[in-house]
Amino acid sequence: MKSSSVRVLLVGAAGRMGKTIVELAKADSAIAITAQCDLGDSIEAAMKNCDVAIDFSHADAIEEICRAALQHGKSLVIGTTGHSQQQRQLIEEAARFLPIFFASNFSVGVNVLFWLTRKAAELLGHDFNAEIIETHHKMKKDAPSGTAKTLAHVLKTARKIQDEIPIQSIREGEVVGEHTVIFTGPGERLELTHRAASREIFARGALRAGKWIVGKPPGLYSMQDVLGL
Repeated sequence: MKSSSVRVLLVGAAGRMGKTIVELAKADSAIAITAQCDLGDSIEAAMKNCDVAIDFSHADAIEEICRAALQHGKSLVIGTTGHSQQQRQLIEEAARFLPIFFASNFSVGVNVLFWLTRKAAELLGHDFNAEIIETHHKMKKDAPSGTAKTLAHVLKTARKIQDEIPIQSIREGEVVGEHTVIFTGPGERLELTHRAASREIFARGALRAGKWIVGKPPGLYSMQDVLGL
């Protein structure tokens, strides 16, 4: 490990995303996975000797992760989705004291989709109805996905409405992730679609976030900050 490498604690290392991150990190000289945690492991003990913790475990682990990060003053990258409102508040509270990168999706393409969705909603106006269709592999637990919820939030914010955006969630096969935002207006229809072909795009984004967040002031950051969108 080079002295300039960012030392990473990976929480959820045995999961699909965790394994992909471990493999990609081997080819990145700027990253060193110095500790790995899974269910039953002590996160606090592993947090001591890292620069940043990357979490792709389970939403219920967030309290222990935030507590350990606060105790040792470490940066966080949270890629786990499905947090309750109370758990999201806990993350926001921790971000008052730590730099925390919290994203529903680490793909560059998906984050451009967020931006395009906002612009389309603003330009098309209320004459167009909006809906979201998302498809993931059958093992994904949260439905709608965090990405679909973010898209819905983007649409509601852009339109300044409180009404819920219709989301259709499909779970089948080994689909990595597909998201389509549909705008239907008088006599025309616009669709914005992102299809993920590999989990590597999310893992690369998470490692990029891990390198970017270290040294930032306390606050809640997202891929939009990294991309300048």
